[in-house]
Amino acid sequence: MSVYDDQKKKDDSRVRRLTRESRDLVDVLPPRVPGNLDAAAPWAGMLDRRSFLKSTALFGLAAACPLGVIEATNPSPAAASEGEERFISEALYYEKLPHKKIRCTLCPRECVIDDAERGYCGVRENRDGTYYTLVHSRPCTYHADPIEKKPFFHVLPGTLSFSIATAGCNVNCKFCQNWEISQTRPEQVRSIYMPPKKVASLARKYECHSIAYTYSEPIVFYEYMLDSAEAGHEVDVLSVVVTGGYISKDPLKELCGKVDAIKVDLKSYSEQYYRDVVSGELQPVLDGLVTMREEGMWTEIVYLVVPTLNDSDEELAGLARWIMSYLGPDVPVHFTRFHPQYLLKNLPPTPVETLERAKAIADAEGIHYVYVGNVPGHPGEDTYCPGCGRVVIERVGYRINEIHIKDGLCDFCRRQIAGIW
Repeated sequence: MSVYDDQKKKDDSRVRRLTRESRDLVDVLPPRVPGNLDAAAPWAGMLDRRSFLKSTALFGLAAACPLGVIEATNPSPAAASEGEERFISEALYYEKLPHKKIRCTLCPRECVIDDAERGYCGVRENRDGTYYTLVHSRPCTYHADPIEKKPFFHVLPGTLSFSIATAGCNVNCKFCQNWEISQTRPEQVRSIYMPPKKVASLARKYECHSIAYTYSEPIVFYEYMLDSAEAGHEVDVLSVVVTGGYISKDPLKELCGKVDAIKVDLKSYSEQYYRDVVSGELQPVLDGLVTMREEGMWTEIVYLVVPTLNDSDEELAGLARWIMSYLGPDVPVHFTRFHPQYLLKNLPPTPVETLERAKAIADAEGIHYVYVGNVPGHPGEDTYCPGCGRVVIERVGYRINEIHIKDGLCDFCRRQIAGIW
C-alpha cells in the first residue's frame, strides 16, 4: 500500500466516523419544505442514487461523502420560532436611510430595502430600519472534502477541508450546480445551529487543515464567515473562500485580512455574459481580483468554459492577457468542463479539446499554472514546475499520487512553486 493510499484509508475512516456522530449536532430544525431535496448534500437533486454511486466509484469521491446527516423533523411553531433567533444578528456593511429604509453596501448591487423586506440574496432583512443577517451559524450543508475539490491546487494539497454553506446567493447563474441551496431562502432548507467555535472544533476533530466557505455564495453569509475564520485561526486551522467574487471593495479588504486563500469563479470575460447568464457584472469581479492581489491574498481562478457562450479564442486570449497584466503569471487558472444543469440544459458538455485550447492560449500568454478541470486523469490536472517543466504534483481527480515540492521548492530544480504549502 502506498503512502497516499494509507492516508486515503485514514481520511475515509474519519469521514465515516463523523457521519455516525453528526446526529449529535442536530438541534431544532425548521420544517422541511414539500418537494425540497435534502440540502445536506450539495449534489442533491443532480444525481439519482445509482448515478451518484457510479460517479463516486469513477472519480474516487469517498472522502467527499456527506457529513451532515439531518433527519426530517416537525418542531412546534414555538420551538421553530425560538430556534430562528439564534441565527439572526445585525449585518455589517449597510447604511440607514430615511423612512426606515437601508442600503446594503456588502456587494455591488447595493440593494435599497424597505422595512420588513429582504435584499436580492434573500438572507438579509430590514427590520424596523436595522439590517440583519438571517444565516449566522446556520449551515444547511457541511462536509469534509478534499481541498482539490474546491478546487485549490496550490493550498495544502492532499488535505481535507471542513466545508460549510448556508442558503442564498447574490447572483443567479443559469448553470449553478447547487441551485437548490443558493437560490432559496433559509426557511426553505433544513439547517442546523453550528456557531463559529463549533465549526473550528469540528475541523480540528476530524483533522481538516482548513475551513472552506463554499457550495452557495459565502459573501451572503459574510459575518458567519469572518467569525468562523477567526475561530479557526485560534486553533491553527486556515480558512479558504470559494466565491464568485461579487463583493464591494471595503468588505473585501476586511475579508482578506481574515482568511488565507480565495478561489474566484470568474464566469466569463464578457459583460454581456454576466448580464445574460449570471445576473451580475464583470467589472466588480475584475476589480476584486486586483484588490486581492494588492492585499497579498493567495488567489486561484476557475473559468467554467460553456460551449458557444464564453469559449471563443478572442475571449480566452483577452482573459489571459488581463490576468498577466493585472495579476501576474503565478495565479493558477482552472479551465473547467461544463455539464448541462439547472437553467442551462440545452448545451452539450464542454469538449475536452476546447479546454485544451483554452489551456494552450493561457500557456502561450505566459501563465505558469494552467489547469484542465472536471476531466479526471487528464495531464492538465498536474502541476508542472515553470522552471524545469517536471511534474511536481500528480493528480487524478481529487487524488494526489505524487508531490515533489519541499519547503515550497521544486524537488528537481529548486525553483519556487507559488502557493501555500
